[in-house]
Amino acid sequence: MTESWNSTDPGVLRLPSGRLVRGRGLRHPLPDGPTPTYGVYLVGRPPSEVPWESRWLRWPDFRLPSDHEEARRAFRTAWERAAEERVELACGGGRGRTGTALACLAVLDGVPADGAVEFVRRHYDRHAVETPWQKRYVRRFTG
Repeated sequence: MTESWNSTDPGVLRLPSGRLVRGRGLRHPLPDGPTPTYGVYLVGRPPSEVPWESRWLRWPDFRLPSDHEEARRAFRTAWERAAEERVELACGGGRGRTGTALACLAVLDGVPADGAVEFVRRHYDRHAVETPWQKRYVRRFTG
């Protein structure tokens, strides 16, 4: 088992199961501390290379994932791997797309879909999930 994130580190969200995932903005410097073992990058163009295993999910800014089934698979994989690995999800600013993805992980973890945005805003970033269609995406997301 890999050393986990510290729950007090910037951007780290503790899901109800105890899994820890980190959200961040790619436009900001990499936080101090351990690096991810797996990352899901939610951006419109291929992200920069990273020295850990990663997956790119095409997701233009202020929009929804380009492929909803691929997004579902990416979120399920991230959630499963977070049980034993340091998983991060990141977009440009770390709020809209990242918050939406974290809310979907919260749904996978047992948070009711209609409460997942509020959960992420309370425990990750109060400005997470920026658009009405991102909120609707989370409310309609099922594991």
